[in-house]
Amino acid sequence: MAPRLPPLNPLRAFEAAARHGSLTKAAAELSVTHGAVSHQIRALESALDVQLFERGGQRLKLTAHGAELLPSVSTAFAEIAGATARLTRPSSAGALSVTCVPALLSFWLLPRLSSFTARFPDIRLTLDAANDPDLIHSAGIDICVLYGDGNWTDCWSRRLTGLDLFPVVSPSLINNRPIRTIRDMKEHILLHADDGREWHTWLSAADALDLKRNAQHHMCDARLAIEAAIHGYGVALGDTVTASRFLASGQLVAPFNLAVPAVDAFHVACRSDLRSAPVVQVFIDWLTSEFADMNARAEPQTTARRAIRRSTPAQRKAPARKAAKSRKS
Repeated sequence: MAPRLPPLNPLRAFEAAARHGSLTKAAAELSVTHGAVSHQIRALESALDVQLFERGGQRLKLTAHGAELLPSVSTAFAEIAGATARLTRPSSAGALSVTCVPALLSFWLLPRLSSFTARFPDIRLTLDAANDPDLIHSAGIDICVLYGDGNWTDCWSRRLTGLDLFPVVSPSLINNRPIRTIRDMKEHILLHADDGREWHTWLSAADALDLKRNAQHHMCDARLAIEAAIHGYGVALGDTVTASRFLASGQLVAPFNLAVPAVDAFHVACRSDLRSAPVVQVFIDWLTSEFADMNARAEPQTTARRAIRRSTPAQRKAPARKAAKSRKS
């Protein structure tokens, strides 16, 4: 005789409420009322003859019985969802919705998409430029490629690569207003892609936090900051992934021999129930392979950035190389 299992709907209500720590959020996820979730949980407690949540307080708290039950229930639902996804989403055909950090999407991913399409011509991609971890749990999104610390809950994620940050500027701008030392930066506009944290990190490494600065402008993301630098509007912080092609083509040059590791990194993430879906796995495997191949090939512009070391204060005051041609390696 098969073992008797608790009813499915109360288990779903329990898992959602425990995961969110809120009956209201669980109700919104399940598209039912707050009262319905509460009723389902009480029905489950009655069927099991145990108390699963401690009553009282604004946030739900699991009892010892609830904490013991939750991992098994969460795993079971994830396995069911994964099996369903595998049945309904074949690996070589179907639709896939991907969000990606704007700069990475424009400057790194799009130039490589032809290789993915050549291998999987029947997978239809929908791409959106965004760096919002909340989209991981959006019903209309399959995969998120994010820039951040990777500390996102209730999902699967993998670190793709770290990166180094360094100033970049257009050859025309640096020829008109040379940047021979870090002190020359006071004559230039600093282009921020965040709240100023990354420039602060670089200037700290350069012993230049006391630098008197000209105008500073904030862009909504690194893509706009890099594009503004290409147009000669100011000095942006490039990185070893998204700025490399512009260094190789000579559209940008790096006036200083100093790069600092970024605090954050690029990650790929998706809902746990989607991770085993073949069409999702295909894209994640391809993406991971592309990053590994990029690092293994050590493209000339990447090699140049890797050669950068933290310089001494005396070296930081040394003149930057004048000719743009010498920075096209």
